[in-house]
Amino acid sequence: MSSSPASPRPGVRSTRLLPPGLFFALPFLALFAFFMLWPLAQGLWMSLTDSSLSAHDPSFVGLDNFTEAFKDAEMWRSLWHTVWFTVISTVPLVVVALGMALLVHTGLPGQWVWRLAFFAPYLLPVGVVSLLWIWLYQPDLGLLNHLLDVVGLGQVGWLSDRSVAMWAVALTTLWWTVGFNFLLYLAALQSVPDHLYEAAAIDGAGAWRRLWSITLPQLGRITTVVTVLQALASLKVFDQVYLLTKGGPDNSTRPVIEYLYDVGFTGYRLGYASAISYIFFALVLLASAAQYAALRRREK
Repeated sequence: MSSSPASPRPGVRSTRLLPPGLFFALPFLALFAFFMLWPLAQGLWMSLTDSSLSAHDPSFVGLDNFTEAFKDAEMWRSLWHTVWFTVISTVPLVVVALGMALLVHTGLPGQWVWRLAFFAPYLLPVGVVSLLWIWLYQPDLGLLNHLLDVVGLGQVGWLSDRSVAMWAVALTTLWWTVGFNFLLYLAALQSVPDHLYEAAAIDGAGAWRRLWSITLPQLGRITTVVTVLQALASLKVFDQVYLLTKGGPDNSTRPVIEYLYDVGFTGYRLGYASAISYIFFALVLLASAAQYAALRRREK
């Protein structure tokens, strides 16, 4: 006589229906919901009100803040400054990082010195970096203008000239952050299979041919990742601009995040600042998705 298998206890059955890793992920999910999802929802609601630091009872205004933002010429001006900074900083941050990684990967003597020199600025806080470059950019006592005087060129108002200030901020950002991209490229170079170079050497390919036919194609994916990450980081620029120029001269370097700061914490209009932030957030999502799709298509 066969006995029927014992049915599992209800408590055991309900527990097995849950994903095994859910209990391990619960602390992270709770923190993510509290520090990310809830502020996002709160900010979205704030953008639909006339919330202000000087008013304690905000009222619902619907899409009025978004309508005003789309008509705000200063917002579009600061957004253009952000896009322009992204263009002039992303390209050198990718190209220079690749060149630095190639130099180290070729086997320069004292590699640890080069790696330390290339990566060390990335470890510095933005306040230290900004103070250092403010000294370098000083009109009369700065090192850069002293070098220009030595070679017979005129002094440059690095942080006071409208046509130069944004380039000065980009140069500071390049020196400060290129070390991170350098490490990504260096790790990718070390993962390129050696047999590809050995086969190319047997076929008589020189160094430049190996670079263009093997190294750069093998770095296609990491270049896509570095470019997208760097573009996103440049779009979020605020710290170094605020410390170096405070958006000047004449707001010619003010990015959109600094405009948000001015509107929300100087003008006390939190609801309007929240609306601008969500417009900027949507534009960043669209730009990053388009850039990633274009780079992936080119890679294929």
